[in-house]
Amino acid sequence: MSTTSLVFWLLGVALIAVGYTRARGPWSRYQALREQQENVSRYEAWRGGLRTQDDGPTGASVAMGQLRRQAQAAGLIAVVGASSDERRPSHGVLRYLIEQGLDCVPINPNERSVAGIRAYPTLPAAVEATGPFDIVDVFRRSELCVPHAREAVAVAARCLWLQLGVIDWEAARIAHEGGLSVVMNRCTEIEWRRLGGLTSGV
Repeated sequence: MSTTSLVFWLLGVALIAVGYTRARGPWSRYQALREQQENVSRYEAWRGGLRTQDDGPTGASVAMGQLRRQAQAAGLIAVVGASSDERRPSHGVLRYLIEQGLDCVPINPNERSVAGIRAYPTLPAAVEATGPFDIVDVFRRSELCVPHAREAVAVAARCLWLQLGVIDWEAARIAHEGGLSVVMNRCTEIEWRRLGGLTSGV
């Protein structure tokens, strides 16, 4: 192969590589959109008749309804996975909700207290000491949520709330079949800010 042919061959290989790299972007976005649509379909399937017209694929209207009832009833929120580490989102959200006048109880077997509030190792232990919970707000990895869903059903909570980025269909099914409302992939702090807190006329 002559030098000129080799140069053209290498140039062709380079162009093919560049084209492949550029093509991967749209393909990745397509795959992400397809996966998102599949998730929406699965969410709609298990929620069935509970879905409302203004609801998004992560339970927007359910989330807002739960927080409105929370403001009216002054019930308890269990924050599962709450951490004393101020860098963790669970700590910041817990502190924010407390500052808004909401009663929160940290649930974490590795903590004695969070934000000055006594922590409990499990939901049943907390219920025995503080009374029933309205919302079980879960800061755990998605694959760890099923036991918390079962506990939420066992203690007769009203809502299983899986935090932003946390989606577990089996946990959702368990809670839904147990009579609980379910919110997934939503942040309680963000939704409370959207609601306008206690000044929104709830």
